[in-house]
Amino acid sequence: MITPDILKQNYIDICNKVSTAAIKVNRKPEDIKVLAVSKTHNYTIIADAIKAGIPIFAESYAQEFRDKFKDLSTHTDLATNCEFHFIGHLQSNKAKYLVPFVTTIHTIDSINLAKEINKQAEKINKKINVLIQVNTSGEDAKSGIQPEHCIALIKEILPLSNLNLVGLMTIGTFSENEILIRKEFSLLRNCLTDINTSIGLTLKELSMGMSHDFEIAIQEQATMIRIGTAIFGNRK
Repeated sequence: MITPDILKQNYIDICNKVSTAAIKVNRKPEDIKVLAVSKTHNYTIIADAIKAGIPIFAESYAQEFRDKFKDLSTHTDLATNCEFHFIGHLQSNKAKYLVPFVTTIHTIDSINLAKEINKQAEKINKKINVLIQVNTSGEDAKSGIQPEHCIALIKEILPLSNLNLVGLMTIGTFSENEILIRKEFSLLRNCLTDINTSIGLTLKELSMGMSHDFEIAIQEQATMIRIGTAIFGNRK
């Protein structure tokens, strides 16, 4: 069983590695957010993680997150001090489970999904940060739009008043091939630059990198990294 002390030490270790990786490429460590991926872990472990000083969490399953957040809020007020992000594939009909609880949704890949999130956010007078998920690997099994379709989707999303578009997200190929991983992360970085140049935006967020490849992601200008195993251990 993972204890609060272990959670705290794991988080400190990750933050130290983030700092080292950032400084090596002349970046400020504070410009990189560590998202603790808490999917499949119950609310008591998240409560322990909050007490250990972890400020940002990420979940991947809409109904699981909704139920977990309610349990957390019922038993403690700790959740009010944290950010909660959603990083999993999202169906439009499940957006209502997330909007009341999350600050940021990373996986927008269609205008229909964006409109539904906007609709649910409008109902509660809330503005949601969103990122476009881009498929940089070309794998059919992965969600996300093709890079060349980003600008068209963004132009449709910008008028949605309850969404705040902040950047792009990708899931790299799970591989030991550093050249392949770097190519995919570099593609996302270049895509963000092209978008900002083409339509006069100042999007800044790049959500990419996990426990096995976050140092490469930092080298390629990631601003959000998603760390699960290295903090919480192997999932059951």
